[in-house]
Amino acid sequence: MQIESAQFTISNTDIQKCPSGNRPEFAFIGRSNVGKSSLINALCNQKRLAKTSSRPGKTQLINHFLINEQWFLVDLPGYGYARVSKTQKKKFQAYIETYFRERSQLVLAFVLLDIRHPAQPIDLEFIAWLGSQQIPFYLIFTKADKLKPKAIERQVTAYTEALQEDWEEVPPYFITSATSKEGLESVTNAIGDILQALSATQ
Repeated sequence: MQIESAQFTISNTDIQKCPSGNRPEFAFIGRSNVGKSSLINALCNQKRLAKTSSRPGKTQLINHFLINEQWFLVDLPGYGYARVSKTQKKKFQAYIETYFRERSQLVLAFVLLDIRHPAQPIDLEFIAWLGSQQIPFYLIFTKADKLKPKAIERQVTAYTEALQEDWEEVPPYFITSATSKEGLESVTNAIGDILQALSATQ
């Protein structure tokens, strides 16, 4: 599937103000500074669709982008950002959890992981929480251009082994780079396959 059009729709922290209708939603979330905004821009072939910043934690709202006039890409705030206050963290966590629990249009979450780092407890905790809520998710490893192929293989193996301590099966995953565009087509094709399957059941 190719992304031919992408336009910003709305930002908010109130689930009731999210777009109405039944367009499918694919949510992107990850630890702060994981490269989420850069990946979204690369997926959509736009430089400034999602706001990027050298300061981690820039995304603090639920951002909806309408893709191909058919579905929404949802850019969610990063978790684990050390520089925001405890009050802000609780607020972020509250409306993120509310989005996942109550947004019936949500089809799938993409959890972004920085491939340069070993499995982080906060990532594993969030993945476990998604599982406890029975929310379907895939994994996206980001910043693959920063490592050589053998190092990538080691990192992915270590991560999947960490996941297998709690999961019988490792969810589908993609190895990507917003810089080199590696893996981006695989992500959009996966979304396209899901949309096609949904269309066939309607």
